[in-house]
Amino acid sequence: MNESRELTRDERSAIRKLVVTECANHDKEYGCLILGAACYMQNKCWTGSYCKYFRNAVLPLDPVLQAALTGGSLEQRPCAVCGKGFPVSGKKVYCSDYCAGKAHRRNKREYMRKKRGRV
Repeated sequence: MNESRELTRDERSAIRKLVVTECANHDKEYGCLILGAACYMQNKCWTGSYCKYFRNAVLPLDPVLQAALTGGSLEQRPCAVCGKGFPVSGKKVYCSDYCAGKAHRRNKREYMRKKRGRV
């Protein structure tokens, strides 16, 4: 992204959550193990430079946040079960395996009702 802008509250929260849960270099007690100090990604307020490890290994885990921070456009499709938006990738209809299983059970239940003659 060419222009630096202030991060929204949700973006800052998502970055902090990713750092704490997914970053292999983050330690609760010591902060960033590479820097030997507090992780500057947790207190980041502006877009621009990011930790190289965070940008390459952790940020791709959240494609919506990655698109927002890097300026890429990310087309969103609503999940057929829960309605939550998720990035379009091929013929995928559900946002998660949980929603896919839920839809499969619902479709199977409807099929069996029709088969038995109850509508």
